[in-house]
Amino acid sequence: MHRTDLISIGELAARTGVAVSAIRFYEAKGLVEALRTRGGQRRFLRADIRRVSFILIAQQLGLALEEIGAELARLPAGRTPNAADWARISTGLGARIDAQIASLQRTRELLGNCIGCGCLSLKKCALYNPGDKAAQRGAGPRYLLGDRAGEIAEVG
Repeated sequence: MHRTDLISIGELAARTGVAVSAIRFYEAKGLVEALRTRGGQRRFLRADIRRVSFILIAQQLGLALEEIGAELARLPAGRTPNAADWARISTGLGARIDAQIASLQRTRELLGNCIGCGCLSLKKCALYNPGDKAAQRGAGPRYLLGDRAGEIAEVG
């Protein structure tokens, strides 16, 4: 490893837009690992720019820190992750992203109508969710969670 492969915590923060305190937090959670100089200063691999960027993206997707740690653990230890390593992680998250997109599309389509919440306070609910049939599938906004009005009516 060359000295130019290492960056300070301040450089890592500047390159990722993450506060130094957040990087220390990620280190404490095992998401990134700092090397220490003789004087005790933290030094990070330049590749950690990508790891921290991944953490930010994963958090925006709604992954918990434990889930992010599990994904990062799939990266190789002892070497800088290459494009194939990152592609494996990206592919694994693709299904989650697709599910979120589908959920957002359902939300956009149904938000102005009955969402299967069981409130029965809208006049339209008598059409979309008569007798609160959505409740047969469980609690919450059933239609936004993926249930369809026709499928629920057939169950009852």
